[in-house]
Order: sequence, then structure tokens, then C-alpha cells
Amino acid sequence: DRANYFGNLQKGVLPETLGRLPSGQQATTLLELMTIRAFHSKKLRRFSLGTAIGFRIRRGVLTDIPAILVFVARKVHRQWLSQFQCLPAALEGPGGVWCDVDVVEFSYYGAPAATPKEQLYTELVDGFRGSDPVIGSGSQVASQETYGTLGAIVRSRTGNRQVGFLTNRHVAVDLDYPNQKMFHPLPPNLGPGVYLGAVERATSFITDDLWYGIFAGINPETFVRADGAFIPFADDFNMNNVTTTIKGIGQICDVHIIDLQSPISSLIGRQVVKVGRSSGLTIGTIMAYALEYNDEKGICFFTDFLVVGENQQTFDLEGDSGSLILLKGQNGEKPQPVGIIWGGTANRGRLKLKVGQPPENWTSGVDLGRLLDLLELDLITTNKGLQAAVQDQRNASAAGIDSTVGESSPLVQVPSKDRIGENLEPINLNIQQVLTEDESWQGLVLPIMCTEHRAEDRVEAGSNVEHQFIPSSNGRSPVNNQQGNGNVESRNLSALRNGSDEEIYVSLQLGEPEPKRRKYSVASKT
Repeated sequence: DRANYFGNLQKGVLPETLGRLPSGQQATTLLELMTIRAFHSKKLRRFSLGTAIGFRIRRGVLTDIPAILVFVARKVHRQWLSQFQCLPAALEGPGGVWCDVDVVEFSYYGAPAATPKEQLYTELVDGFRGSDPVIGSGSQVASQETYGTLGAIVRSRTGNRQVGFLTNRHVAVDLDYPNQKMFHPLPPNLGPGVYLGAVERATSFITDDLWYGIFAGINPETFVRADGAFIPFADDFNMNNVTTTIKGIGQICDVHIIDLQSPISSLIGRQVVKVGRSSGLTIGTIMAYALEYNDEKGICFFTDFLVVGENQQTFDLEGDSGSLILLKGQNGEKPQPVGIIWGGTANRGRLKLKVGQPPENWTSGVDLGRLLDLLELDLITTNKGLQAAVQDQRNASAAGIDSTVGESSPLVQVPSKDRIGENLEPINLNIQQVLTEDESWQGLVLPIMCTEHRAEDRVEAGSNVEHQFIPSSNGRSPVNNQQGNGNVESRNLSALRNGSDEEIYVSLQLGEPEPKRRKYSVASKT
């Protein structure tokens, strides 16, 4: 367990050296930095507001010196500090592997401050907010009173292989409402919009050992913010209106998998881009990984990415939550998805990276590869792949219907196979090709499934994922649900298709409210 893990690490740590750098090997991988930071986490907590791993920052520029970043409220010369208040120049981990310590000033506001409601009005963002005829990554999606950004087009690895989209959990899920439905661009009570589907599964937090594969901190109450939700497209949504091409960026390639054994430079210092419904296209740099902070209740939280915008421009605005973060292509390669935005801190604090310049906004993100694995999803990156996924879903749904009909009670009137073929309308797979424009697609909506991860469940991986099914009426839009017309055979078939042997109701703990999630008279941006 955690205590034994760190107890064994202790055996490999050499006595601390003061006033000089260690003589062992300098850290070169993300895993080595995380191990050193985890071993010294108690000491670092006494001096800081939080920590992260990456490269040392000098005059606002990243160097290639591996370091643990220590965030403090005010950075001053060591002349004005007692010896007890000074951090060491370097920290050493198991086996004598060591790294620098870099102190970074973080102007922390404490309680959330009022966020300026900045709005951009460009052709790009107007399209994301409903002016485009298609939807895809960057498009506005809205629940009852909250709106955010569609992150990526995905397909489920399980069940009928539903095609849907990924966004933040805090964008899609509001437990004050009995259902978790999503619309574009707005819900019907706030303006024009089309029903996209309902949340099937979502997650907020996961224990560090399941996320990273190691214990990232000594605190037994340690969690990583995952903040993701999968929404299958509704049965009657026109899949011709979905695109895998990202407007303003173009085609993308497969997910960048973050391997902790990889060199630090494989992630830190990489330029990234994103498109969101609020700020449109922005460019930034991944400044740090595995940001750690402890709240006043003694719980340790991790978030994967810390991104700072280019030229002191903010990387995201309120409403960009869920946006896909992409590594810029190198040597003519396509951009590579690496994460999704879950929040920014313009309303919580800023980083002062360079003397003589004001503090900068920063953006936090979730590791996309790990989130897709947790939610059992695959990214769809091409229109051809989208067509194939929709066809696979249709085939799986038809097979499921045939199986259900074969096992049904003789008391249920079942149409013949010929009638079934008549009642099942084929999905139009003529996906429109749009050059450098988004394409849109929509699919099935099934009951919501949320995954909840608890610290006490971490002994066995199989028991750490709790699937929660919250029944929804069916996979069609609310408008069609109100239409009671249709023959008896269709209604019976629908009942068979949507029926379940048992319904499981489980409470869902989604963590504390998001800073960016607010309710407004018109709509809340997140």
C-alpha cells in the first residue's frame, strides 16, 4: 500500500546535502521527477501553495533544467528569509537521482473573484455558437443552464459502440435536474437549439495510483481531477451534421499517450493549440505537469496540465471548458490531441513568471489518453472512421434488437423480420466533406453511467470503477418523445430495445463546485 511504497523509497534516499548540488544522476523522465516530489511532499507542503514538475523557468522562459516547481504567495530574495524558510536548491530521490527546485510566484486570490464576461465576436466563434451548419470539436454544447465546448468526437468501446462526444463532467452534469440532456447551441428554455443526446457516463475524480500507475503523494486522500463526460448522439440526430475536422486547425491525428517513463521534454515546453466557443483559436505552452495542491480539508488534488497562453494572452475564457488541447504538429505532422481543458484560474489567481511583467493567466487540463481509457472510449479522427463507427453502431443495434426479440415473452407481439427491416430506417452515411471546416455527427443516447473512484477501493482495480446507470426515457429527442403516433409493433419493439432487466440507482459524488460553473439569467458559461 501507500505507506509501504514510501517506506521502501526511503531506503534508497541518501542524506540531504546542504549548500551544494547532489553528485548523483540528474532526473530525466517525468516519473523520476514525480518520485522525487512525492518523497519530499510533506516538506514541500510547509513552504508552498502547491507544486508541479517540469523545467526551471528563468525570466519567464523555460530552460532544459529538470525541476520541481514550488508555488509561493510571494517570492523574495533569500536575504530576507530565515534559514528555516528557505527551500533547498535541489532535492534528491531514491538512488541518488536529483533535480532542481524552482520557486514560482503565484498571486492567489483565495475566494473566487468575479470573472470578467469577456466575449469575442469573430467568424470562428460565431460559427461555434450556432452559425455553422455542422458541429465538431470547438462547438458550443449546453445543458439546462450551463454551456461549454464540445471536446472530441468519440465512440464507446463497449455495448453497441455508440458514437458520441466528449466534454467536461461539470459542463454536462447537473444533479439539480432529473436528466442530463445536451443541446446545440442552446437548450429550448433559453433559445434555439437541437437535442444532441443525454450523458451516459461521467467521472470527476480518480485515485492517483489508478491514474498514474504510482502513488503520487504520501497523503492517503489523494485524487486526480478527471472531469469528463460521454454523451452518445440521439437516435434521431442527423449524423450528416457532424465533422471530425476541427475548424481553424484542420485534420488531427491519434491521441498523444503520456508515458511517465518518457523524457521530460516530450511534454514540457511543447506548444499547444485549442479552439473553444468563447476564445476561438489560441496558442500556448505546457509549462508543467501533475500540478499538486492540498485543500483546507486535508485532501490532495492533482491536475495534469498547466498551460500558459502565448505573449501573455489567456489560453482560455469562461465557456471553453471541454475544449481539446492539441500538440502542434512538428515537421509537417498533424496536430495531436493530448488533453481537454477543465478550467482556468483567471478568477482564482495568476502566475508571475517574469520580473517586471504582470502575472499571467493559466489553464488546467486533463490527460486525454487516460480519460478515454477511464470512460472506455476511442477517439474518432477522420470522416471515414466516423462513417465506419456509425455503421458499426447500426449493426450492433440491429443485432441487439434481433436478440431481444428472440428471447422475448410470447405475450409480446413481435413483428416479423421483414417488418423489423421496414421499421428500422438506415442511417444516412453520406457524411459531408468540409475543407478546413467542422463536420458534425450524432448517434445514440442511452442511460447515464458515471464512474466513481474512492480511496478505499484502490486495492483491487476491478472494484475501483463503479458503473452507475440512471434510466432515461429513450434515445430520441424530447420533441419526438411527445409524439405518441406509431403502430403497435414499433412501440413494442421500442419497449424491447429500451427495456432493462434491472435498474441500479447509486448516489453520485462529483466533488466540489467548479469555479467556472455559474448560473446566469441567460446562460452560464463553463
